[in-house]
Formats: sequence, C-alpha cells, structure tokens
Amino acid sequence: MTQITRREFLRDGVAACTVSFAAPAFLSDIALAQGARSRNLVVVYLGGGNDALNTVVPYQDSFYYSRRPAIAVPVGQVLQIGSDSSKKALGLHPRLTGLRTIFNEGRLAIVQRTGYPNSSRSHFQGVDIWGTANPNNTAGLGWLGRYLDTLPAPVDTLAGWNATRDTPRALVARTVAVPSIPDARNYSLASPNGGVEAQHERLTATRIASHAPVDRPHLSFVNGTMAGALATLDRVASVNAYAPTVTYPNNGFALALRTVAASLTQGIGTRVFWVQTGGFDTHAGQGPAGGGAYANLMGTFNDGLLAFYTDLRNQGLLNDTLILQFSEFGRRITENGSQGTDHGAAGAMMAIGGAVRGGIYGTAPSLDPNPSNPTLETGGADVRYETDFRAVYARVLDGWLGADSAAILGGNFRPGAPAII
Repeated sequence: MTQITRREFLRDGVAACTVSFAAPAFLSDIALAQGARSRNLVVVYLGGGNDALNTVVPYQDSFYYSRRPAIAVPVGQVLQIGSDSSKKALGLHPRLTGLRTIFNEGRLAIVQRTGYPNSSRSHFQGVDIWGTANPNNTAGLGWLGRYLDTLPAPVDTLAGWNATRDTPRALVARTVAVPSIPDARNYSLASPNGGVEAQHERLTATRIASHAPVDRPHLSFVNGTMAGALATLDRVASVNAYAPTVTYPNNGFALALRTVAASLTQGIGTRVFWVQTGGFDTHAGQGPAGGGAYANLMGTFNDGLLAFYTDLRNQGLLNDTLILQFSEFGRRITENGSQGTDHGAAGAMMAIGGAVRGGIYGTAPSLDPNPSNPTLETGGADVRYETDFRAVYARVLDGWLGADSAAILGGNFRPGAPAII
C-alpha cells in the first residue's frame, strides 16, 4: 500500500474520504483556532515574485534607468516618500497613491532587501521557504501554523481563515486545521434540498461528526473536521450581511479583503487571515509606468488595500489589525529581451496598521552592475538580501501576537528585527 504523509492526507484525503456520503462541500475548509476580537494579523501574499524595484523605486540611481530602459518608472512619475538611512531617495510606483497616503500618515512600514541566504528562484520552493520560515526544510509545518498550535485549548474553530482555495504552507499546523473560505457566501451545507429537509440533513451530519473513534485516527480527524465546520456555519453566514463603510473594487483581491473586514467587524474569532493576489511573474510585457500589466497589478494591490485600510479605520479596527505583505522573491535588476524581468533574489516587505511605526527600514541597493558591488549578488545581477525575512516574522510574533518567536521560528532572529511595531 502506498504510504501518505499527514500533510498529504490533510491536503487531499479529507475531500476524498467525505464526498461519498455527501458531507459539506467545505469540509476541507475548517479551522481550529482561538480567539475573540483582539489583535489580528492579515497576511497579503503577492504571488509570482513581485518586482520590488518597480514598487519601491530608487529613482536617483542612474543604473536603475540604464538597466531598465523600457520598464523603469520615469522620475517625474515616482511618488516620492523620502530617503532611507543611507540617504538614497526612494519613491513608490505611480499607481500606489493610496499606499503613499498611508505612508504619509505614518502607518506604512517598508522593509527593503528582505530575503535569505542562497535565495531560491523557484516559485514553489520559494513559497514553501517563506511558509516554513526554514530554507533548509520546505516540507515542514508553517510558521503561522506553529503559532496556531501554541494557542491554549480549547482552540476556536475559526482562529485561522484562508481566503484562497488551497491552504498555503504557512498555515499548515500539527493540531490545527485552517479553513479555506474564498467566498463566505458559498460556505454552507451542500444539499439539494431546502427548508426542513436541509435542517434534518444538518442534524444528521452533526450526529455523524460526533463519533470520534480513537482507534481510527484518520476517521476521527475527518469527523472532527466536519464537526468544526458545522459549528461555524452560522458565524460565517453572519459575514454576508456586512455593510462596508467604503466601496471595494470589484475583483477577487478586494472582495477577499472586504470579507476579512466583515469578519473583524463581526468579531467571529479569527486571529490570522491569509489573502493573496497573483500575476506577479512578469517575465514579459511589464509595460511602462503609466499602463500595462505591471501598472494594473499595482492598481489592484493599491486599491484593494486602501479600501480595506479606510474601512478598518472607519470601523475603529485599525489599531487592532496588522497587515503584513510579502512575495516569494524579487526580480532581476536588468530587464530581459521581452521587456519583463526574470526571477531574482531579495525583495521588499510592507507592514500596515494603526500600531505600525511607519517609515523606510533597511537600505536600498546600489544597482551598479560591478561584480564587487556588496549590495548585489550573482555577478551584479540580483539584489542581495540585507534583512532576513524571519527577523520581520520575529517582530510580528513577539511584538504583535505575543508569542515566542524563537520557539516558533526555531532560532533567535530578534537581533535583526526592524522595529516596525
């Protein structure tokens, strides 16, 4: 018989084992977690490897323009935000007007040149490295999953919320299953019937789920997951009645953030949210600053976050919420022959929230392609990391979630942690 790991069973086995008896369609969408309304973490992942140099632009570095003649942001279009500690002038992409407003309010922290030694240029491995927080073990538990495992029992069923279909590595835990709920409107008992019949089906499913045989751990896990799902139906349904204070853009990223805002407003108990938007693997046709594919990506990112930020502020939730943004790697400095950029190394992270100490952290690289340039690597082709991304995680775990970062991350990354909160 082929052996499967617990990870593989959690990922694939639940749906396979339950579909035959018409269990809820969202059975793999369950969470065990804790929490009443308190400090919340919203992770925003930009899938594909965001071009950090066109997000946070070193517009006074002449090599930025000579190495990117077609895709560089013109000086006159850069949204200036000041200089870093090395006196390098920086600005944001012109579509990031909302983020500049947040920066000017002191609620956006930008951490430059984040990464890790020997950066992987593989999407899958890179995401898993950021997920496990361990470049040497991409198949382990996730850093957020390990955090959820530390919460005291009983753990609330909705302490974690994944707004994508597939559970990211970062949320994989040993004792906690995190629900995947891309759309709260679809989080319901799958039944062809309505009214009284649907109610009977729910009661029957609840009785089935109450059986947890100790000698059959896989079945016990499935039934426990199903019980958790059934227990969350009404709470998740309450999210659908949310009336936001702003109009969110009509795209998947913004609507996921709207659902997060609804969950926070309703106080349903979630501590950690995962939201993502893709398309950042821009090997070709990034386009000029004023338009094109990359400008559209920046517009989606900016407009969704600005609506979410404004909504939280209007609801009095901004001080309770920390938004942490990252991507699996940055991109190469020199544009390629298709007017795009290939997989690179260090990138940039952002933190947004009412408790964030806004500003620019770390130093921008010199983009001089000289192989001896200490801020670059691979012969001057890539940005060398300066801040280990795990130091940022450590700051979030210790300073925001009140956890022990050294225990969760498997090492002490506090000395290099930027004081973003």
